[in-house]
Amino acid sequence: MSTEPLNAPDNSAVCPLCGEREIGYYHRDRRRDYWQCQTCQLVFVPPAQRLDAEAEKAQYDLHNNDAEDEGYRRFLNRLCAPLGQRLKEAAIDGAQGLDFGSGPGPTLHRMMIERGFECEHYDVFYHPDDCVFDKRYHFVTSTEVVEHLYHPGEVLNRLWDLLLPEGYLGLMTKRVIDLNAFKTWHYKNDPTHVCFFSEATFHWLAQQWHAEYELIDKDVVIFKKK
Repeated sequence: MSTEPLNAPDNSAVCPLCGEREIGYYHRDRRRDYWQCQTCQLVFVPPAQRLDAEAEKAQYDLHNNDAEDEGYRRFLNRLCAPLGQRLKEAAIDGAQGLDFGSGPGPTLHRMMIERGFECEHYDVFYHPDDCVFDKRYHFVTSTEVVEHLYHPGEVLNRLWDLLLPEGYLGLMTKRVIDLNAFKTWHYKNDPTHVCFFSEATFHWLAQQWHAEYELIDKDVVIFKKK
């Protein structure tokens, strides 16, 4: 990872979410630069300042996500509960789902199974079974994942395409509020966090997908496929 300042995006820079080139400087701290797309409003770290795959995985290996940890379950339940409620209200018999980016201690898929749904899980480092992409689902979840994505546009569109009509995509990630808050935001200091979404970014995604969406909590959003 380069530590050289890259304050000004050059003409070859593209947004990793929407692919547009209208990018501006957003902020710089002692660690990295942060750029912002003027189209979808995504704030992101320039590619030259991201970790390589080995260093990225080494950070994830430090995580201690235990499926029996009640505190971790309460955290995940802020997506699990409202998503489960919507699936129940939709009366989808045998609803099947996928938890994308389940990490070294898969938990959310177990919580959805405990609620009576079928659910698989996938993680590029810990459970890289590409067979999950050969199916279609009533729901897809991704908790504390999208901020890590180097190619968020490609990945999110792939997840969206996995959904059946009337299906749900549930995401958990902390949102950018404004520049003043961003400057002192601890969330940006994690070296594996490279993409930062705002309400405006989720609104842009919903427009691209012709989707409905709800901001359930300060870090929870659920999209519905029309």
